[in-house]
Amino acid sequence: MSSNAHVPVLLGPVLHGLDIKKDGIYVDGTFGRGGHSSAILKQLGEAGRLVAIDRDPEAIANADDVLTKDPRFELVRGEIEKLAACIEAKGLTGRVDGLLLDLGVSSPQLDQANRGFSFLRDGPLDMRMDPESGISAADWLEHTEEKELRRVLKQFGEEKQAGRIARAIVAAREAGPLTTTLQLADVVTSVVPAHTRKTHPATKTFQAIRIYINRELEQLEAALDQSLEILARGGRLCVISFHSLEDRIVKRFIRTHSREHEQYRGMPDVPEEFRPRLKRIGRPITATADEIAANARARSARLRVAERL
Repeated sequence: MSSNAHVPVLLGPVLHGLDIKKDGIYVDGTFGRGGHSSAILKQLGEAGRLVAIDRDPEAIANADDVLTKDPRFELVRGEIEKLAACIEAKGLTGRVDGLLLDLGVSSPQLDQANRGFSFLRDGPLDMRMDPESGISAADWLEHTEEKELRRVLKQFGEEKQAGRIARAIVAAREAGPLTTTLQLADVVTSVVPAHTRKTHPATKTFQAIRIYINRELEQLEAALDQSLEILARGGRLCVISFHSLEDRIVKRFIRTHSREHEQYRGMPDVPEEFRPRLKRIGRPITATADEIAANARARSARLRVAERL
């Protein structure tokens, strides 16, 4: 287990961004190993409430007893694209004072070779956030066409060598299926020119396949849209992203909903349904040098905060 396994990223800025009320209702849409949830719960009074959601059964199973036995806390297994339905079932629609989304793969998921997320540890080529649903990365790679593979690598990994890598993967699987993480990493490494490598050559390939397999961007877009339904007026939205694809979606969402509808922009009397629904709070926040030194995962983290109007 890495030293980063239970370290919540940008914890101080998240708590400040959520502007926690003692008796407030909060949702941690990406529970992980509960670092953010634990800190939020500590700031709540007896009347406060925290609902946490995660689709990873291991995250649910490894939740700390201190959390799960707290009557103010509830942990739900589910996907963030079904956020509104989850909150509606609890009678909390329009009453949530703060929503946190900490995106991407967690440190424990990376550290466990059997999950298939890491190109540094050999394990089954799975990559599913929920191993009990969907298809594994190995199954997808076995059947996907070269053109589709190239598209995924380029779109979700922003991989400049997408064509070269896609051809190599298709050629490699003719000798037998790619079933382990190091098999895939070795294939990618063998065709990525040394002079183009700023990080491990398989970094963007693994990112792209993981995002595609788990529908991470679709999940994010759905959760953002539904945040407008579940948040109370004055409720805060805090989103931590770890790469440009996620961050662009969050930035665009906040910008779009922080403006009047285009046809009424600049007019003195705007009907309520066309008024801004969000207010951006501050500028994007990144980790300090001290936090990055203590937790390498924080290096690429970016927090954006908005308030429901």
